[in-house]
Amino acid sequence: MNLKILMVEDDNSVAEMMGMFFKKEGWEQDIAVDGVEAVDMFKKNADKYDLITLDLNLPKKDGIQVAKEVRAISPTVPIIMLTARGSESDQVLGLGIGADEYVTKPFSPIALIARIKALHRRVMMEEKPSLPQETKQDYEIETEHLKISKSRREVLFDGQPVTDLTPKEFDLLYTMAQKPKQVFSRDQLLELVWGYEYYGEERTVDAHIKKLRQKLEKVGAKVIQTVWGVGYKFDDSQAK
Repeated sequence: MNLKILMVEDDNSVAEMMGMFFKKEGWEQDIAVDGVEAVDMFKKNADKYDLITLDLNLPKKDGIQVAKEVRAISPTVPIIMLTARGSESDQVLGLGIGADEYVTKPFSPIALIARIKALHRRVMMEEKPSLPQETKQDYEIETEHLKISKSRREVLFDGQPVTDLTPKEFDLLYTMAQKPKQVFSRDQLLELVWGYEYYGEERTVDAHIKKLRQKLEKVGAKVIQTVWGVGYKFDDSQAK
């Protein structure tokens, strides 16, 4: 896995630490130390970068604005947001403007490397050419109101497409919809969807669930239920 990473980080010690671990993996990196420099570098070389690590608190232009401007240039480049903030509202904000992952400082470099690898693998899988129309699979999941095709990353609710789902949001919905009415704890969803230890950041699940619900409810699909003190479940038996 040869990656070219744009690291946006104004803390020299953090940048040096991350750079050391990236170098061990054989990855290249360019470093931007403020938000203005980050946007300029990405504009000039948008196709050059496989992934961006983006600090939230930056001089000149903060990470939220940088992410918005990057997304206007490239809707698909993976973004991992790094921040000392840990509140759910900050996570939702970061994910809402297009970040794919959210890592709270201080973080384990090994955990960050694992997330980068997992995120890159998902992107590569999604970019594989689609099968010809005649060989595409039917919907792998069909409930009373919902149809999901994993091979096409397609979701229909009563025939209406549910659009703009991020990879994580789709995977969360697919995982829960496979077992309607089964309650999944946050730890279970972290293990099943993220596929590796997420170091107890259960609020990441809450942030993704919140965004997923908003997108589902645009087509009237109130199908993700909270089971207080336990977790979440998919149930469309009372959807309409």
